[in-house]
Amino acid sequence: MKLESTSGPIQPSAPGAWRIGVAAIRPRTLSLAITPVVLGSAIAWADGHPVRLGAFVAALVCALLIQVGTNLHNDVSDFQRGNDGASRIGPLRVTAAGWVQPATMVRASIACFVLALLLGVYLVDVGGWPILVAGLASLAAGYGYSGGPRPISHSAWGELFVLVFFGLVAVAGSHWLQAGVPSLDALLGGTALGLPAAGVLLVNNYRDLEDDLASGRRTLVARLGRARSRAVYGVLMLLPYAVVFALVARGRTGALLALLMMPLLVVLTVRLGARPPGPWLNSHLAATAKASALLGLLLAAGVLL
Repeated sequence: MKLESTSGPIQPSAPGAWRIGVAAIRPRTLSLAITPVVLGSAIAWADGHPVRLGAFVAALVCALLIQVGTNLHNDVSDFQRGNDGASRIGPLRVTAAGWVQPATMVRASIACFVLALLLGVYLVDVGGWPILVAGLASLAAGYGYSGGPRPISHSAWGELFVLVFFGLVAVAGSHWLQAGVPSLDALLGGTALGLPAAGVLLVNNYRDLEDDLASGRRTLVARLGRARSRAVYGVLMLLPYAVVFALVARGRTGALLALLMMPLLVVLTVRLGARPPGPWLNSHLAATAKASALLGLLLAAGVLL
């Protein structure tokens, strides 16, 4: 039984600080920040560019900070907009649960963005103005996803946001840090990785459809309905293999290693339409995120072969 307060539903007793921190940063989503850095770097190294270990580690940390900052900001922003009510079937949000004060979450998210900005100074020194543009755009997008008068998360543009920033920008930017030159293969790799990453957000919004409609959120799923959203999910999960074959056609035959993930992506696509919405979508979301990460890691290993 949930208790109610003036600040929303709370749990009878708060867990330890460690569990609260883990719940707040949403570790299941962090692979979406890590894998693009690995893939973009792998493409550069496969082309014979030297390993810039400092830039690689800094890019990983910076990507994680932006992802965590975005998650924290989303947690408190959704609470303040009244989106995380008692009917929510998704994982618990710590601000709505009353475990963390909104002001504390705001400060934590700002701290993550500031640390990412400071670390970005080094990355700009390595990669020049393209990294400056990509970094500032990523920080602005991280804030704009939940903040401002028209947050991205309340619109039908969320999946495109993920494709661009967790796919194209992240992979191409990581490649640039290692190689210092543009790469069509990095853009192809970013597309292959960004599509299933967008599928993660689509499952999230598919799960939360009723609550989103009640609160006025017009996500892509809210606009399309469940049936057409399942079709879009299938495209997001299976279209990456057209990109894989494009990489193979460009001489990256090792990219065929990613075909090992095709059965799982097919299973996930079929499963979404086989059961009515419910709490099981939490595990389906996690499985989609894992599949996206594994696809990227297999592509990275394949291009290095």
